[in-house]
Formats: sequence, C-alpha cells, structure tokens
Amino acid sequence: MSNRLFQGIVHQMRDTIERTIGVVDESSVIIACSELGKIGEVNEFVRLANVSSTELFTASDYTFKAFGSRPKAEYAVFVAGTDEDAAKYAKILAVSLDNIKQYYDEKYDRGNFIKNVILDNILPGDIYLKSHELHFDSDVSRVCMLIKITNKNDISAYDVLQNLFPDKNKDFIVNINENDIALVKEIKSNIDEKDIAKLASSIVDTLSSEFYTHCTVGIGTVVDNIKDLARSFKEAQVALEVGKVFDTEKSISNYNNLGIARLIYQLPTTLCEMFLKEVFKRGPIDSLDHETLFTIQRFFENNLNVSETSRKLFVHRNTLVYRLEKIKKITGLDLREFEDAIIFKVALMVKKYLSNNPAKF
Repeated sequence: MSNRLFQGIVHQMRDTIERTIGVVDESSVIIACSELGKIGEVNEFVRLANVSSTELFTASDYTFKAFGSRPKAEYAVFVAGTDEDAAKYAKILAVSLDNIKQYYDEKYDRGNFIKNVILDNILPGDIYLKSHELHFDSDVSRVCMLIKITNKNDISAYDVLQNLFPDKNKDFIVNINENDIALVKEIKSNIDEKDIAKLASSIVDTLSSEFYTHCTVGIGTVVDNIKDLARSFKEAQVALEVGKVFDTEKSISNYNNLGIARLIYQLPTTLCEMFLKEVFKRGPIDSLDHETLFTIQRFFENNLNVSETSRKLFVHRNTLVYRLEKIKKITGLDLREFEDAIIFKVALMVKKYLSNNPAKF
C-alpha cells in the first residue's frame, strides 16, 4: 500500500520541485522515485536504523529526511542537492508523506479493528485500548447489518457498498466471506427503527435495480457501545437465518421483529419433534393436504374471522366452516378457538423449522 501511495505523491510533486525526489524504506531500497528507473535500487548511503527522525542529513549529493513511527524511522525522503532549497523540500515531503501514511494506516487499522470486534476476535479489555489508540469514538450509537449476496455477477457488491457509505470515519464495510458483507453504521441515538429498515431496503433496491445483484439483509439491534457490536452482528446473523426459514419471501429480517420465530429457532429439534407428537395425537400434520393448509394460512391472516376469510377465498361461508370442522376431526384442534389456533400456528412454524434446518439435539 505505502509504495503505491508514496509513488503517487512523488509523481504529483515532481514537476513542482523540478528535482529528483523519492523515498527509501528501512532496508535502504528506493520504493518511490521521480526517476522510475531508480525504483528497486538499494541506496547504500542510507541506514534508517541509525537515523534520527527529527534531523536532516546529507549523503552523496542528496538531502534526506526520515519519517515514520518514532523512535525508529520507517522511511526517508530524499531530494537531489544539499542546498537550503533541498532541505526545505525534504522537510515538506517528509511531513506530507508522514501525515498521509498515518491517515491511510489508521483507516486500514480501523477497518481491521471493527472486523475483529464484530467477529469477537479481540479481548474485551483490549477493545477500549485499541479504540483509544485509533481515535475511535467508542460511545456512539451503531447498528450492524449483514448483507448476504444470493446471486452474483461481475459487479463487486463490496465496492458498491463502499460508494453507498463513503464516510470511512463513521461507517465500515467489512468483507466476512465470499457472499457475506457486514455494514457497521453509525446512527443517531434516537433513530426510528423504520428508518433503519428503510436504509436496509435502499441497499437491497440499489444492488438489485442498478447492479442486478440480489441480496438479503439481516439487521441487529442498535448498540451504544463498541464492545456490544459483536452482539449486534450475531443478531443480524440470527435474523438472516430465521428469515430464511420462516419468511422466505422477505429480503429484510430485523432481529427485533422475529417474534416467536426466534424462540423456535433456538429450540433443539428433539424437543420440537416431541411437541408435534403431543399436539397431533390423532394424526400427523402431514395428513393435511395443500388446500387445507392454504385455507388455514388465510384463516390466520384474517384474524380467525370466518366471514372475511371465506370472502377472500371466494368460497361460501358454510364451505369454510366445513373445512374447519374437517381440520378439527383430523387434529382435534378447533381453529375458531383462540387457544387452539395459537397451538396450531406454533406447530406449523415448528414443522417449517424442522423441514429447513439440520438437527440440533
């Protein structure tokens, strides 16, 4: 990174200074130079280990100024000549390159730091020390989102997201793996949950409509402290997993809105199987045909209202009552009764969970 960065600055300043200028590293290798042919050469006159980063020095008709982390210098700029102008140019170059290097290093370290925090790869006691070192505001409100790319093309979703959230001091885009990208977004402490959902929706819409890349988004809870980011990220993961099982038509899942689905998802499969056997003693849920299950779904969607459901299904009210009686005969549950309806609704969700997840004993 530093080599390309330094060469870009040297190239821009070459015409202004009108002298040979460049940078050597701690191994005395020229890593950037206005004369491209010199890059890669060893400058035998410079040994950074013996150079104070606060003083200029001259060697072989060049003026040098070391820079980098103190007390040991990492690099030195050089300017052709040993006159006052050469000294002035060397000082200006050293200050400029040092500041730019610190900015880019801090930016890179911040990204790695956030990745280690959300993946829980850093000790809690080290989080505050590192955040202070990186001048990172640890006590602001943030939320984690996990974007899972479900189909890919030649467009880099990571680059698109970087452009969508350009403020690298507040928002962080982190590559988790080939298909998963995390967004750590700084937000106002009193932000409405609907605004966070709108933000997630804008990500889905932008990737889909402009770049033909489809994705799903899991949203964790808002946290007010950097040490809680790992929890928000895990919640975003759970939201995606639960959404994949129970809300396959939705592209956005919010951990705060998972409801009973989150509870079922955390249950061991053996317990779920026992529950289904206890509920359906007369006959298994598999004995219900597709039309019956569709009727049940619509009945739930219309708040157990027989008249409204029959109207939506375009069937006579008596036909719907007949179907409900048939369900009662098979399962022993009268869906017109609130308690039985709750049991049946949970049972349907448990069945869906068992059909979509590996065994968790």
